[in-house]
Amino acid sequence: MPVFHDQLNREVHLPAVPKRIVSIVPSQTELLFYLGLDSEIVGITKFCIHPADKFKSVTKVGGTKQLNIDQIRALQPDLVIANKEENDQCQVEELMDICPVWISDIHNLGDALEMIRSVGSITGLDTMAHTLISDITAAFNNLVSSHLNLRVAYFIWRKPYMVAGADTFICNMLQKIGLVNVFKANRYLQITPTELVEANPDVIFLSSEPYPFKQIHAEELKALLPQARIVLVDGELFSWYGSRLLQAPAYFSELINNLTIN
Repeated sequence: MPVFHDQLNREVHLPAVPKRIVSIVPSQTELLFYLGLDSEIVGITKFCIHPADKFKSVTKVGGTKQLNIDQIRALQPDLVIANKEENDQCQVEELMDICPVWISDIHNLGDALEMIRSVGSITGLDTMAHTLISDITAAFNNLVSSHLNLRVAYFIWRKPYMVAGADTFICNMLQKIGLVNVFKANRYLQITPTELVEANPDVIFLSSEPYPFKQIHAEELKALLPQARIVLVDGELFSWYGSRLLQAPAYFSELINNLTIN
């Protein structure tokens, strides 16, 4: 029986190439469809919205942290693809009693590319995965980052305010485009308005997800930091670590260009 290792270095035993896959992470679901696994994907979450036409037609098995375990069991999957951060540990452990579970753990671009390689391997699509990795790598190699040394706060939530800190995929993307994260604590952290003012970022990014920030929220923060540039950004292109990475460098280039000329 072939043995694979996931990104937690767990052994995942698969007797054959999986034919019934449940994917419970949006960016990895999009990747699986990109690789052409349309007929193999039997279950996704309600947040796996890309590609839109596939989202409409595939069974939804709950949210990333509120899965319907009985529904997943009824789908009789031979593989579940999960993520350490985005899924609930107890629920993932329950799924291990149903079928093999492969778990990703993504902190930076290198982790994302390794995830793509591994997913290609376990699904028998090594060549296509390798091509995707090469294309993403080339796009990031051509990315011209900012040399302005701008200090940025990247918001993911409101009430309470939450930002992306160090050791997150989002922070790694900020680094790729030459920006400095003002919040150095690891992972995601809750901050007060006073802490934001004390951090004094040059730029504030308000993400489109998981909280859908709008212009009204930019005005709210402008009252706290009138000198800061406040920009609404596409959260998917900063935090989805699958095939959407192909689109990220072009978006980042435009974003940096706008910060440079304004």
